[in-house]
Formats: sequence, structure tokens, C-alpha cells
Amino acid sequence: MTENIIARRYAKALFSLGAKIDGEPKGKARGKKKAPEEPPREKFGTDLNTLAETLEASPELLRVMANPIFSAEEKRAVLGKVMEKLSPHPMIVNFVGLLADKGRLVYLPEIAAYYGVLLDADKGIVRGELVTALALSKAKQTAIKKKLEKQLAKTLMLDFDVNEDILGGVVLKVGDKVLDASLRAQLQMLKEKIKRGE
Repeated sequence: MTENIIARRYAKALFSLGAKIDGEPKGKARGKKKAPEEPPREKFGTDLNTLAETLEASPELLRVMANPIFSAEEKRAVLGKVMEKLSPHPMIVNFVGLLADKGRLVYLPEIAAYYGVLLDADKGIVRGELVTALALSKAKQTAIKKKLEKQLAKTLMLDFDVNEDILGGVVLKVGDKVLDASLRAQLQMLKEKIKRGE
């Protein structure tokens, strides 16, 4: 739980900083006209995800980041090599340096995940998953997604999954809410009622 609070604080701070940078005027001080760049908040999210994926794909690298034997400077040096290949936004380079100084690099995957939640909320996007016992046709998936978007009044990024163990019905997860209308859940409730003698 503490880790989650720490990750959320860092993600919120970075998101706020990205919002300030997004709001800055892009006048002559910025130089010649270039192709439109990804807005800083979105670039931060992309860079955080790339770094988090790199750390998670290399468990030994994550262990080095969590090991107190290595100094902040050593961790910065290792991450510096990684970031040279990824070329993140300069603010992300500074942010990762701060995490190294504070001994918080191990939270980078959680920070990236929560940053994504903040970015989605800012764009009015909700993510969810619909689990069914049988695969749904594309037409049925589209119809369900449209109906849920209408009810939520938000854009829904919905993943569809099949799990035969639910026997029938659906399990819908949207944001932090779960609706378990599966046959397995209903049978479990019936079993509990029988045990209680109802």
C-alpha cells in the first residue's frame, strides 16, 4: 500500500509538471518551425512506459535498482546507458535522476502505470475488460462497446477475453469497478445461501 502511495505522488507531480509545460506558449523562443511534436504529458507517458518495460524485461536490472549496495550515482550511470538508447524527454531524464537520488527507482513501473491512468482520465478515456465464456463476434463486441460508452459518457478502451471457467454470463471490469454476472458467481452465491439454510 505504501508503495502505491509513493508511486501515485510521483506520477501526479510529473503529470502536473507536464500540464504546465503543455500550457506554455510555443512562440519564437522555441526556434524554427518543426513537425508537430507529441505533447509533453503524452511524451512523458510514452517514455515512462518504455523505461518501465525495459526494467521489467530485465529482472537483473530491476534488482540492481532495488539494491542499496549500489549508490545513486552508480544507478544513474546504468540508467544513463539505458536512456541513451531510448532518448527520452529531458524532463524524464531529470525525473529518473531524482528517483535514483531518493532511492525510488524500483517504483518506476508503478509510477508509469498510474501516470497512464492520469493521462486517460485527462482525455476522458476509461479502460476496461469484458470476460465471457465464449468468444464474441466483432459485431457483438462493437455493439457492447458502443452501449457501454453511451452509459459511461466516456471513450472506452475495452479488451475482450474468453475464460471458460466462468461457465456463462460475463465479468466486466471498468476502471476500478467489477461487475461479476457470471454463472460461476451466481452458483457460488446459491451455494452460500444453501449453507446458511436460506
